[in-house]
Amino acid sequence: MGNRFQVQDRFKDGAQYIDGELRPGTSGRNHAIVDPATGEQVLAYDLAGSDDVDAAVAAARAAFPGWAGATPGERSDALHRFASVLAEQAEDFAQAESLQCGKPIKLSREFDVPGTVDNTAFFAGAARHLQGQSAGEYSGDHTSYVRREPIGVVGSIAPWNYPLQMAAWKVLPAIAAGNTIVLKPAEITPLTSLMFARAATEAGIPDGVLNVVAGTGREAGEHLVGHPDVAMTSFTGSTPVGKRVAEVATATVKRLHLELGGKAPFVVFDDADLDAAVHGAVAGALINSGQDCTAATRAYVQRPLYDAFVSAVADLMATVRLGDPFDPSTDLGPLVSHTQRDRVAGFVDRARSYATVVTGGKAPGGDLAKGAYYLPTLISGAAQDSEVVQSEIFGPVLVVLPFDSDDEGIALANDTPYGLAASAWSRDVYRTGRATREIKAGCVWVNDHIPIISEMPHGGYKASGFGKDMSAYSFEEYTQVKHVMHDNTAVVRKDWHRTIFGDR
Repeated sequence: MGNRFQVQDRFKDGAQYIDGELRPGTSGRNHAIVDPATGEQVLAYDLAGSDDVDAAVAAARAAFPGWAGATPGERSDALHRFASVLAEQAEDFAQAESLQCGKPIKLSREFDVPGTVDNTAFFAGAARHLQGQSAGEYSGDHTSYVRREPIGVVGSIAPWNYPLQMAAWKVLPAIAAGNTIVLKPAEITPLTSLMFARAATEAGIPDGVLNVVAGTGREAGEHLVGHPDVAMTSFTGSTPVGKRVAEVATATVKRLHLELGGKAPFVVFDDADLDAAVHGAVAGALINSGQDCTAATRAYVQRPLYDAFVSAVADLMATVRLGDPFDPSTDLGPLVSHTQRDRVAGFVDRARSYATVVTGGKAPGGDLAKGAYYLPTLISGAAQDSEVVQSEIFGPVLVVLPFDSDDEGIALANDTPYGLAASAWSRDVYRTGRATREIKAGCVWVNDHIPIISEMPHGGYKASGFGKDMSAYSFEEYTQVKHVMHDNTAVVRKDWHRTIFGDR
């Protein structure tokens, strides 16, 4: 493997970012970050414990009045500076992200980092547009208007698949709205979240507004969610863990935002551009080694195109180049860990008893054997109720099934507990229009799969959670709506008082 990004000096003071400075964790336990492409240790650091969470929440609580009291323009200016600092450090962020996650460097450089910079710039502008309903005299004797106010300290938990982007999705709408935040990244991928927080300080965002605690979910995560001074919890991760987060959060009646698992259907009607659908399926299934909650995981192909689709997808998957994440020609890196690689392999191995592994289905040998690599995999012949169709695999695995009528295709697309994303492929606008209306998912792409933009919301239906990331819609999650009502009459005894004393 080529030269790896060096991080030891950057985090020599610790891997917790609290009140504007790096410090070591106090849990008494150490964690090793491992390069998934080589299996070698990148950094060992002290994990956060409950005392670190308490310190981070206290810092956020102390910073809240000043940050909430800043004008929208002041917060906007700070976020614009933040976007500039991130852009200046783009290459460092890209390399750190590829190192800790195993992402191909071209994915980090062309998707994760520029997407994060753009998201920061978007919220810099959106911070000036926290609007309520216009004033009006709805009762006749009073003027009413609506204020949007920040909630307080937000405790957020982000996953390991897109550590930088998920940090941004959690942090930016929260602080743009005037909240302060404590972010817990996954303990296996904390590097870019910590760098993100430090960049915020360099941009002039006050100490305590953004804090990061790198610890385990059981210790740091649960303590953060249950903390009495945390007013809101935002979590992105699996549906089973999301249920536990909700259980803990309800004890203190917190605002809750959950973006959970997905099992995105990819519905190909018989008039679709087959070549476009094949390329879309391979790209949509394999992005980030399939570790994407919106990845194309279930391809439903109308029977006239089914055999040609299976053959063409298998052929295209075979051309995807696995390799060193730091090699610009690499298409597919390793999974985030050997544990995750083995989990994916388990799904595929169990499927051999009831389905056909058309291509892939194993870890590569040779120079890649030490890494957490897994070959792009296509499975056919599985039943709709089988494990590989119903469960989130989170790896480079696409399952393809046939359907006959349009009714059947849409019904199969909806036939899982999840509803995060989907796509429909057809040249017929009426067919795709029907699909966008009837498929139960938070995002439905037409003749594409995966693109996201800062201006549009991201969030799910059903067991994929509730609430929105990105876009101005995310402010619904991170603000309180307050009705203010002014009497306009100056009358001492109001007409409605007769219900308590006296007559009209």
